[in-house]
Amino acid sequence: MSALVDPDSTFLKTIGKLSNSLSIGRGVDQKEVIPKGWNAHWEAVRKLKKSFSGIPDGQRVRLAKKTSNLFRGRSDSGVGLDVSGLAGVIAIDPINATADVQGMCTYEDLVDATLSYGLMPLVVPQLKTITLGGAVTGMGVESTSFRNGLPHESVLEMDIFTGTGEIVTCSPTQNVDLYRGFPNSYGSLGYAVRLKIELEPVQDYVQLRHVRFNDLESLTTTLEEVSTSKEFDDQPVDYLDGVVFSPTEAYLVLGTQTSQPGPTSDYTRDTSYYRSLQHPEGVLYDRLTIRDYIWRWDTDWFWCSRAFGTQNPVVRKFWPRDLLRSSFYWKIIGWDRKYSIADRLEARKGRPARERVVQDVEVTVDKLPEFLEWFFASCEIEPVWLCPIKLRDTSEVAVESGEILNSQDALDAGADEHPWPLYPLKKDVLWVNIGFWSSVPVDLMGSDAREGAFNREIERVMAELGGHKSLYSEAFYTREDFEQLYGGKIPTLLKKRWDPDSRFPGLYEKTVKGA
Repeated sequence: MSALVDPDSTFLKTIGKLSNSLSIGRGVDQKEVIPKGWNAHWEAVRKLKKSFSGIPDGQRVRLAKKTSNLFRGRSDSGVGLDVSGLAGVIAIDPINATADVQGMCTYEDLVDATLSYGLMPLVVPQLKTITLGGAVTGMGVESTSFRNGLPHESVLEMDIFTGTGEIVTCSPTQNVDLYRGFPNSYGSLGYAVRLKIELEPVQDYVQLRHVRFNDLESLTTTLEEVSTSKEFDDQPVDYLDGVVFSPTEAYLVLGTQTSQPGPTSDYTRDTSYYRSLQHPEGVLYDRLTIRDYIWRWDTDWFWCSRAFGTQNPVVRKFWPRDLLRSSFYWKIIGWDRKYSIADRLEARKGRPARERVVQDVEVTVDKLPEFLEWFFASCEIEPVWLCPIKLRDTSEVAVESGEILNSQDALDAGADEHPWPLYPLKKDVLWVNIGFWSSVPVDLMGSDAREGAFNREIERVMAELGGHKSLYSEAFYTREDFEQLYGGKIPTLLKKRWDPDSRFPGLYEKTVKGA
């Protein structure tokens, strides 16, 4: 590896190459978010319960929610619950560094509220419109996950609206089975209406080091070392993720907080953030405001905005800066789903339709090179995102597995090894999230391949490597395979207690069958 570049002598020149426009922070879509208070929250809860009571017994229930960050199909069956008043921050306690937040509150609003106190959530998923409740009942991950774990691990207490129509408070010491079983339940047990979470102090800027690797083994070794030591070349590392363009071009992005003022890059202008990582060798420097760092991936939806032409310099020049964001790209995706625009364009060019391949998978760090070698040899999708994950030390709130569900089935499922049994990542193990979001020709696996052929192949390879995948996108598992990966009989046991009349779809029905 090349020697570390001296930031004192090259820093400004480096940034000048990365961006044509330097500023102290853009704040294009930043806004003041004022906590709404407890009275407004309880009024919203009252409306939610009233809407539930008006739904006939035996009828399926869903959220009346206009937006979603899911990439799998969903049934429109079921009557929507009124969650219109549950999208805000309730209160922030800057002394104890906690926040009470409603379940439908977006991370964008939460971050704007907490940054005014010099605080941020311990893990902030990459896209602005992901909700706090969604990240906990689903799965969220980001560049603090190597030291802070997953979003649900910093939840101190939750109020869950269950299938019985009740609001149930759960925590590490209260209704522990629901607290431990809620992550990765995807609304099959109920919906979070309030979450009390930990916050951590942040400084105004993040200095970045983009470290290039020309092979996957050295990339993996360094990723593991930094995840363990929390430093690189004797300098602290607060944020860690990476991007792999090919087996011979990969980057780790090491972020360090700083309060020292200075110029910052702006990726709502000429250059996309992910392209700024690329350089021939060694280490390249960059610098962002803390808010722009948190949302660095949202501006171009990682790199997926290239499908809409926004990375073309001519198009980008005229594209409104405040519409360089994932929520607007979602609208374009909605138009495509409605009118099959992409498939029609492919057909006009005499090409087959495309199979969507939008997945986040996790493998243990030792399996990372093997998976990446297979993936790049099997398709033309590039780049992919890397994010290391280490579950937090939960010993202070740990309980015996028998207490979680009071069932031998929980013991059989290995709940003593997995504090979050519906997504059983083992403790004391470094995992790596690998994200890839694109498509392949439908005939990639052969002209007679069945629906989702390449996604099914990914699931097969992940099973061989002992990994998992997130369930926000298409899944094709049999029920038996699904149970082996996602908690065994525990979802059924939880369902019997917290949604005995099945007012919400079950986990398998919802995430695989699209209920």
